[in-house]
Amino acid sequence: MNCIIVDDDNFSIKIVEEFVNRTEGLNLMGSFSSAVNAVNMLNNSEATPIHLIFLDIEMPEMSGIEFLKALNVIPQIIIYSSQEKYALESYEYDVTDYLLKPVTFGRFIKAVNRARERFEKKENPVKQSTEIFIKNNSSLVRVKYDDILWIEALENYVVVNTFREKFTIHFTMKSIADKMPADKFMRIHRSYIVNFSKINAIEDNSVIIKAEGGNKIIPIGKSYKDKLLDDINLITR
Repeated sequence: MNCIIVDDDNFSIKIVEEFVNRTEGLNLMGSFSSAVNAVNMLNNSEATPIHLIFLDIEMPEMSGIEFLKALNVIPQIIIYSSQEKYALESYEYDVTDYLLKPVTFGRFIKAVNRARERFEKKENPVKQSTEIFIKNNSSLVRVKYDDILWIEALENYVVVNTFREKFTIHFTMKSIADKMPADKFMRIHRSYIVNFSKINAIEDNSVIIKAEGGNKIIPIGKSYKDKLLDDINLITR
């Protein structure tokens, strides 16, 4: 990971530089005693990408929090400070870790390992599945997400409806909603989850989905309607 150090204290910079140089997998691209200079470098689109910043929080020219607010894109951040009081605010910027001075090498490594895990997940994302297996009697049936039209609650069961067949399984709506990809499926009623791409029309308080026996009209719950309208590409006069 390419990293930089931003700290107005030269002694602290030297300590962190030593820690970085002792840690495999870190490539130190520079140390900045001026947060302003660091911001200018990071916001330069032609600069080498920086994956991790070791950041002091209390600096005279620009504080660590002001530094984060000034960035166009925020890389991973490991803050180290003699003050604990800034920790809560810093986590609003999704910092990877917050270290209290004096920082030991062991605590430094723990923070870097956390950053490395995040970095590897981002560089090597898990390929999203396009299908799910559903138990049907004694068999497991492969069903593609794109073939599912809607899912309906039925007492202690849910019914997964595809264009030509349906599967009834012992599941709760919350459990099935948690398993379905959020970018494809949306709960629009306490008893219904729909495949977003299968909605043909929205009329009043219902959605219409084309099924084998004709159009299926599914009610929209009051508490779900605003989110549904927010998530569709809506063009109005």
